[in-house]
Amino acid sequence: MKAVMAQLEAGVSDVFQSGQYKNYLGTMSKFHHYSFNNILLIAMQFPAASQVAGFNDWKKKFGRQVKKGEHGIKILAPCAYGATLVSELIDPDTDEPVLDSKGKPIVRRTPISARRFKVVTVFDVSQTEGKELPQIAAELTGGVERYAELSAALAKLSPYPIQFGDLPGTAKGCCDYAEQQITVRPGMSEAQTLKTLIHEITHAKLHSQRQEGDILTPPSPEIRRTREVEAESVAYVVSQHFGLDTSEYSFGYIAAWSHGKELPELRASLSVIQAASAELIDSIEGRGLERSKAPPRRHTPKRKPTQPIR
Repeated sequence: MKAVMAQLEAGVSDVFQSGQYKNYLGTMSKFHHYSFNNILLIAMQFPAASQVAGFNDWKKKFGRQVKKGEHGIKILAPCAYGATLVSELIDPDTDEPVLDSKGKPIVRRTPISARRFKVVTVFDVSQTEGKELPQIAAELTGGVERYAELSAALAKLSPYPIQFGDLPGTAKGCCDYAEQQITVRPGMSEAQTLKTLIHEITHAKLHSQRQEGDILTPPSPEIRRTREVEAESVAYVVSQHFGLDTSEYSFGYIAAWSHGKELPELRASLSVIQAASAELIDSIEGRGLERSKAPPRRHTPKRKPTQPIR
């Protein structure tokens, strides 16, 4: 376990040095950072939103068009405007207005900037089409030895029932804490499907009771980063144990969610990741599926999963 965790940290660190990561950061910097109130508004109207921008921003900054018939997400945007504050000049000794030669109060005009809010419309990336956004996590391809047995074991170990179904945008899986349901995108390779299953099951095991207050309240960006790093790290460790190398996807995914090159989320969660990985591995092996004797390998032939999960 210690060797695999060291391999994971080294692999994620290498991603930060790549030109692909710099390109990714350049694109991500063009997205606005929204307030908590706007994050809540987005979640209420479009729960699956991942990257949102205005109609013109999608076109000019990202080379993408909003699809015909899509309904936008309403949020609040600050609108600055200039104003003039008019006040009488007061004598500090008498507390009375200072008068001019004609006996009229001297008026002082001070320019100020004020701010109000207006309703604007944004769209999620899944509502747009056009130029692809840069990715640093390459989708896994190929088949997996004992795929049916492994996926069936995971389904029985999952705290939530698992279904295959369409998801918005590029999402490959979703763990819905409110509905207590895991959904996985159909038609992916066996390698990607198995890795996604482990990722979402980890969310269900580790994060369903760690919401701030109401389970429907969106977590803060810091908490969400930690959760994604934990879930993908567990997916990497468990997959490695059973002979599936997910480094092409996992390293980039974790780097994208990490708050800087020092990998604070990963290092702070090492004990959580190790414990969760060990529990999943032991539980799977307890169902008669032993560790793969062959070293983890990359898979090239692409096959659709048989989808035994029900």
